[in-house]
Amino acid sequence: MRDLTAVKSALKNHQIELPSWAFGNSGTRFKVFGQPGVPRNPYEKADDAAQVHKYTGVAPIMAVHIPWDKVDDYAALSAHARDNGIRIGAVNANVFQDDDYKLGSVCNPDPKSRKKALAHLLECVDIMDATGSRDLKLWFADGTNYPGQDDISARQDRLAEALAAVYARLGDGQRMLLEYKLFEPSFYTTDVPDWGTALLHCQALGGKAQVVVDTGHHAPGVNIEFIVALLLKSGKLGGFDFNSRFYADDDLMVGAADPFQLFRIMHEVVKAAALYEGQPLEITARSGAAANSVDTKQPYGAFNDPPSSPDGSSTQITATSASARSAEEGGARPGWITATGAAARADTAAARADTAAARADTAAARATSAPARAGGPGIAFMLDQCHNIEPKIPAQIRSVMNVQEAVAKALLVDAGALREAQLAGDVLEANAVLMDAYNTDVRPLLAELREEMGLAPDPVRAYLASGYAEKIASERIGGTAAGWGA
Repeated sequence: MRDLTAVKSALKNHQIELPSWAFGNSGTRFKVFGQPGVPRNPYEKADDAAQVHKYTGVAPIMAVHIPWDKVDDYAALSAHARDNGIRIGAVNANVFQDDDYKLGSVCNPDPKSRKKALAHLLECVDIMDATGSRDLKLWFADGTNYPGQDDISARQDRLAEALAAVYARLGDGQRMLLEYKLFEPSFYTTDVPDWGTALLHCQALGGKAQVVVDTGHHAPGVNIEFIVALLLKSGKLGGFDFNSRFYADDDLMVGAADPFQLFRIMHEVVKAAALYEGQPLEITARSGAAANSVDTKQPYGAFNDPPSSPDGSSTQITATSASARSAEEGGARPGWITATGAAARADTAAARADTAAARADTAAARATSAPARAGGPGIAFMLDQCHNIEPKIPAQIRSVMNVQEAVAKALLVDAGALREAQLAGDVLEANAVLMDAYNTDVRPLLAELREEMGLAPDPVRAYLASGYAEKIASERIGGTAAGWGA
């Protein structure tokens, strides 16, 4: 029997973070299409983001992108967001739209370019301090186009050095989220091309460094939920950038291309009690052999260190090779992550050292209550999309609804029946349990939930009927519309 009260409670607690840049004009390398009523500054972006939260009730966070959202007073921007019922979320650094970064930013062979990029990353941490943001999100366009263009290993050293310097600057309760992407704009090598590279760097840094999974940043056919499951298991999944793709990094609305994939991803999140901080380990009832067979240990949280073996060493899943392990046993650091220069090594060592505050965070994150342990490692569920031809605000509302539908279906999976079928080796039944949940029409459930929250059952229709679109189209005349490079 599914507990719909628990399902609704989980849906209310799950929060989705909106991208400020999705409200601005965007396009392709061929054309950027302008739309009426597009915000002209970050304050108007916050106004639009607040509309999405007003009609969905679960999107109270807006991520910012620097320098696209540069203002003179970030505390004032944060206050403006709060006055609108939302808050500033992740601060996204931009080290890809400057001529000095033609050959890369923090991996650039030119030390002046690297210094400039690092200064911007540290500036973003300053902005986090002013806005109260928890997350610094880093995506690097760095890479090469031709074999021999640069030293692949040396670029990893430069990257490690920069990440260590930024990590050392993070304050209490702040995190660094490292995003990976298979290719583009570079075509031969990308310096953070996959989850393994991102994970290795984050493991070398410590508990405040986490991996971001952008659903559009993989090769076709990649099993993204497998990646999600392993990052959850290792305590290194810091967030998502949700979008859809048919070919490459299309940045279409989440759930538009493959809603089944989104459901499978969210099934792993729900199963790991990582939907929100404090999620009970089980939403649905479990019984019989399944109840007795499941390891109820809480997955490691975003600030949690993995458990230690009797000799004090970490039991966390790692991707180190046998040679790297041998080097570590001999007291040497793995060669692949060695930053050049004594100063760089000192920075890395300082960044890896656990502070008392970080240990306190870890202890707090590990505290759980029996029998329903408080799950949720503080994962950021962010949208990262560009609405080139569709209206911005309705597209963001629709995207939030798509995520909600996937989450609701994931919450309806009969965990006990699924586990029993898996343990019995009943392939067809296990698949049927999962498919039953996916094929459930959850729209009536979500409409009922919204009405219980005092919201309209159809958020898109309610927004369109509000007159807000006509209002901003008539008021936002003149000035420069926000958009790429604006």
